[in-house]
Amino acid sequence: MYSEIHKNSDDILGIVDYHYEFYSSHLKNERDIIVWYPDSVIDGYKRLPVLYMHDGQNLFSPNTAFIGVDWKVDETVETLLFQEKIREFIVVGIYNTKDRIDEYNFFTPKGKSYSSFIIHELKPFIDENYSTLRGPEHTGIMGSSMGGLYSFQMAMRYPQVFGNAACLSNSFWINDKKIFQFAEEYIPEIFGQKLYIDCGDAEKELIEDNRKMNSLLMNLHYHKNNLLLWNEEMGGKHNEGDWAKRLHKPLTFLFGR
Repeated sequence: MYSEIHKNSDDILGIVDYHYEFYSSHLKNERDIIVWYPDSVIDGYKRLPVLYMHDGQNLFSPNTAFIGVDWKVDETVETLLFQEKIREFIVVGIYNTKDRIDEYNFFTPKGKSYSSFIIHELKPFIDENYSTLRGPEHTGIMGSSMGGLYSFQMAMRYPQVFGNAACLSNSFWINDKKIFQFAEEYIPEIFGQKLYIDCGDAEKELIEDNRKMNSLLMNLHYHKNNLLLWNEEMGGKHNEGDWAKRLHKPLTFLFGR
């Protein structure tokens, strides 16, 4: 691995650190990691919450994003900070690999290894090298599509690590919809986590499963104490541009003042 620290990119607001070819002994592969934090914390030592996000190459720059459209994470966070709607936090973008489909599914061996990579290799590295708040209440995970499914799985399986999760346009259909049984098994154990779930009503292949998951969570009383936010995005589609447009909603829910 090699790093470029405190390197400002022309099209990214805030501070960006690149950690290239980050090796995982659990997965036996390498991937790039991008760490982002707002300009306002560059000279300080304040400990900050951390949000781990999948598909890291799609988050900040159209130069690396799929089909040239990024999530605009930097612009959205900086805007919400200026409006005093959220707290400062660190974003850790985890680039995907050719094994994305298997890695972003805890029901596969590679998915379990990917969780070990995040929890036992990447998170300790971030906590050692950055001024972080390390408890689950300060640690979030977020993704879309398969990344949304995986974020949901991690929230269910590892509440002692991830106290916040944002799950967008989730692929709940995977493994014959095994996620519903999985949720019923683990949800009673995880009260206290903040959980954001959404799906666009134009995502015809996904919307019914996402509605069903919201209903399951409601029936299990997960909405009590304002721990659950369900958003059925009117006109929402399955692409980076649409996730960028509604990104302010999960971020405000998870990190709101």
